Amino acid sequence: MKKRIHNFKHLEERRKKLRNNLTPAEAFLWKCLQQKKLDGRKFRRQHSINNYIVDFYCAEEKLIIELDGEVHFNVVQQDYDAKRTEELESLGFKVIRFENKQVFEETALVLKTIKGNFRINK
Repeated sequence: MKKRIHNFKHLEERRKKLRNNLTPAEAFLWKCLQQKKLDGRKFRRQHSINNYIVDFYCAEEKLIIELDGEVHFNVVQQDYDAKRTEELESLGFKVIRFENKQVFEETALVLKTIKGNFRINK
C-alpha cells in the first residue's frame, strides 16, 4: 500500500489560510495557471506534500512551483529551501523557483519556463 503524502488533515486550516491570503505575486501567477489556462494543465495552489505546503502543484506533471519573496534571501531560509527542495525531489517531484518580481516583470518567460518543465506533451 502506498504511503499517503498529500494534503494531510492537520495542515488543512493552514492551507486554507494561505489560499485566502495569497501574496500579490501568487495571486498574479494563479490567474495565469487556474482553470487549466497553461497548456491544459490543472494546477492547485497551496497544496501540501508531506509536511510542506507548496505554492503551486501540477499532479499530472509532478511539478511544484515556488515563488520567493524577500524572506527567502537570507542564508537560514535558503538552507531550509534547499533541504525542502531536496526532500521533495527525492519523492519524484520537480521543483522550480521564481522570485516574486520575475512573475510581474518577466511573466512570459516564467510561463515559458514552467511549460518547458512539462514532461508530457498534449
